[in-house]
Amino acid sequence: MADQSAISVHQVSKKFGHGKDEFFALDNVSVDIRENEFFTLLGPSGCGKTTLLRLIAGFEHPSSGHIQLHGEEISHLPPFKRPVNTVFQNYALFPHLTVAENIGFGLSMQDKPAAEIDATVAEMLQLVQMESLRDRRTDQISGGQQQRVALARALAPHPRVLLLDEPLSALDYKLRKGMQIELKRLQLETGITFIFVTHDQEEALTMSDRIAVMDKGQILQVGSPNDIYDRPSQHFVANFIGDTNFLTAELIESNTSSSVLKLASGKTLESGPTDSPVNAIVNIAVRPEQAMLIEDLAEADLQGTVTNIMYSGTDSHFHIQLDTDDEFIAKVQNSGPVKRDWQTGQAVGIKFHADSVQILRD
Repeated sequence: MADQSAISVHQVSKKFGHGKDEFFALDNVSVDIRENEFFTLLGPSGCGKTTLLRLIAGFEHPSSGHIQLHGEEISHLPPFKRPVNTVFQNYALFPHLTVAENIGFGLSMQDKPAAEIDATVAEMLQLVQMESLRDRRTDQISGGQQQRVALARALAPHPRVLLLDEPLSALDYKLRKGMQIELKRLQLETGITFIFVTHDQEEALTMSDRIAVMDKGQILQVGSPNDIYDRPSQHFVANFIGDTNFLTAELIESNTSSSVLKLASGKTLESGPTDSPVNAIVNIAVRPEQAMLIEDLAEADLQGTVTNIMYSGTDSHFHIQLDTDDEFIAKVQNSGPVKRDWQTGQAVGIKFHADSVQILRD
């Protein structure tokens, strides 16, 4: 049975401006976000991810296309009529109110009974582990604690979808890492669909069930963190997520299950299937940690000269000038049965497993 969609975005476009100043912030975007998943919209500034979030929230309306929540059309409903809540970058807390009063504020505006508000506030305080600070004003607590209050306030009405617009961007590195764990815990405990916006690749890979990588108003690829990292479909995705080596090769054989590539070195290797025609020159991506350095140059897929070695604790980064004049970076773990005495100026061979070579569409 297919997973039920919490949010379905179908051929949505959003235009801003008029005349010569008109531009598409979103261009014919379609995506299904499943019930109870942590879904992340990832991309650089200006890619359209926040615009898409605002459309789902109801703060903007699409120029064309449809947005559904559990099968119900919501494209033109005002925000207060959508069972959706948003956590913003600046938290938007009331500094003169206590933690408990901030959490219960939205419920009070909905004229919920006092007993129900008290019970929900107690539930949320326990969920975000802030019972001891319930009577503290929010201008008297730390940034991380304010973030928890904002989350608790957004979760208090028990929304069907929670939208998070780069909520960790104002926190320092250590606190941000801790809040990543907290956000994932909250999503699992509540079972609410989280839609998270970020430009931070590590954040997306750490927390998400699935990721949509966006650029220039379009979704380029949707997949699990493993899919996005290990099997990027396009050059932009491979380049935006992590470090990548880009090479060209000739496609000399292809079928529905595999391909055979001929590298510039003359060596051939297998890769996954591709839609490119045989004899085409294709772009391929190889992650630095998936390359092996070997001494036997005759057995190598590529060969070159070590130009620089950077030690980074857990691994070392080898910068290699290939015989084709391209630069290649290999990351080698500083533990286990690995040769660690490579020297700059030394000839070195590079070998990869077939499943580490990804053929890109562009």
